Amino acid sequence: MAISAEAGQKGRPRNKRWVLPVLILVPVVVIIISLFIGKYQANPIDIFNIILTKILPFYDAEVPSNMRTAILQVRLPRILLAMLVGMSLAIGGASFQGLFRNPLVSSQILGVSSGASFGAAIAIVFSMSSLVIQLSAFVFGLAAVGLALLINRFYKTSPTLTLVLAGVVIGSLFSSMVSLITYTADPNIKLPAIVFWLMGSLASSANQDLMFALPPMIAGITVLLLIRWRLNVLSMGEEDAKALGINTDRLRIIVVICATMITSAAVSVSGVIGWIGLVIPHFGRMLVGPDHKILLPTCLSMGGTYLLLMDNIARTATTAEIPIGIITGIIGAPIFAYLLTRGSRWS
Repeated sequence: MAISAEAGQKGRPRNKRWVLPVLILVPVVVIIISLFIGKYQANPIDIFNIILTKILPFYDAEVPSNMRTAILQVRLPRILLAMLVGMSLAIGGASFQGLFRNPLVSSQILGVSSGASFGAAIAIVFSMSSLVIQLSAFVFGLAAVGLALLINRFYKTSPTLTLVLAGVVIGSLFSSMVSLITYTADPNIKLPAIVFWLMGSLASSANQDLMFALPPMIAGITVLLLIRWRLNVLSMGEEDAKALGINTDRLRIIVVICATMITSAAVSVSGVIGWIGLVIPHFGRMLVGPDHKILLPTCLSMGGTYLLLMDNIARTATTAEIPIGIITGIIGAPIFAYLLTRGSRWS
């Protein structure tokens, strides 16, 4: 099921003038609505006063200190982090699907989630701080993909296929090591913490998490957006891309590094959240077609909005917050099954 540059041309919407305004407006509306959602009831006027006070230095309004803390230190960082994580996972999945010319590839194909899970589990077992847990998850996520790239260097017959297979091997290895850690962990304290992290959650989001994840996410996303047109050339095939003067080996490495960096950063602050990097690119192609110049920005908007909506459901559906990874799995799997039954117009 390879994705080609010409694929899906007939299925593209003819009039796409409405797409850009919608992709900009919908995330903004969802962010504003999310500010009012939560167990702590806040007056809309007070919330707007808090935001304006933060944005405009000359604006001053009297707002209860506990409400200011709830909005600025808890709710707003969580909203922004949900947007960033969703954007990162979605654009990472779209980039990998274009790189490997396969719509069944996700942002976790090269074992980054398994490596990050192992890093987080190790840090939790040794009772490290939340910052160290995030750093360990980020580093081991990068290390897992680094090992896959190292294995790929020894086989030159089919670099794309070998890289995917190496990612599967490394991912399985780290998953087994995570299972070993959970088996030997303290069942009263360490084991619940590891299991909860693996389910994926933004419940403990804070400004510190946002500051940790922001630099690698912004750097990786920026590079992917700058080179997104090259993915169109690469999707035509290895030989055609080389004939057009594209250094496919270098481009492949750049895409893998950037997509891995943003995915690892996302997993390190949110845990394992599945299906976004697989499902959102499909919806993006249905909306704007397979052109990566338009598809990647579309995935940014849709991915961030989707995860923020799922997070709103996770923290309001029940009295006890549901891990967001469970919500995305319950909703994402049937959606993807539905897409498969319809058939792929872009494949």
